[in-house]
Amino acid sequence: MPEATTQPEPLKTLPEETRLQALRLLAENPELTQRELADELGISLGATNYVLRALIDQGWVKAENFRKSHRKRAYLYLLTPAGLAEKLRVTRAFLALKQAKYRAIEQEIETLRRELREETGA
Repeated sequence: MPEATTQPEPLKTLPEETRLQALRLLAENPELTQRELADELGISLGATNYVLRALIDQGWVKAENFRKSHRKRAYLYLLTPAGLAEKLRVTRAFLALKQAKYRAIEQEIETLRRELREETGA
């Protein structure tokens, strides 16, 4: 049996941004169908099924059957406490990455402005 910290194979190759998006979407709307989730994530239905299975296997999401009038069978995809903790962890990591990229872009913009001022004498 794999250790709790070992991620299933799909999660190893899944970009953190996609994992974060999936966790956020499911937290906001647990009634999303796999097709709707696939559309929101911009990935295939098969890939979405693979991602959901990995999130469920990791213990971050649990799927519960429920009945709806317009569907014979549907699922609620609920984040578990571990899933909520993972969502927070990935959100922090993604935010740190975006902030670092933002600072790098700010520095590049300042360098370009300086070069323009030097070249135009302004």
